[in-house]
Amino acid sequence: MNSIFRLLKRPSFYRIFIWMLNHVPFAIPVKRLRETDSLLAFFPPKPAYPFHVIILPKKAVRSFSDLEPADPFLADLVTAAQSLVAENHLTAYRLIVNGGEYQSFPHLHFHLISNVGAGFIPAQGRSQGSPLQE
Repeated sequence: MNSIFRLLKRPSFYRIFIWMLNHVPFAIPVKRLRETDSLLAFFPPKPAYPFHVIILPKKAVRSFSDLEPADPFLADLVTAAQSLVAENHLTAYRLIVNGGEYQSFPHLHFHLISNVGAGFIPAQGRSQGSPLQE
């Protein structure tokens, strides 16, 4: 997975990633939970929590500081996060965005995470209380 992250730091590979998000999102092998014109939400391949969802914009936004305050992604982010919390009966959760040295993936993304909730069944291999990893 780290090799993919390194490739995405190259402009040409990053442009391909963004193109795939917008034109052939089905080619990205993830279980989609929400998808709008501006957003994709999915379970990560290696979750760090019993409930762990990645939410990212479909357009090229490298970091939180590059996001425009009026971007439609923000409204979709709030709607997606609220609906996922309600749908999965999460009684405690965090919506996290990493930046700078803490951002290992070179595209803006949010983590919706929880150890607590009645509406979801932890996937096999997910450990309780493990620290957040990207």
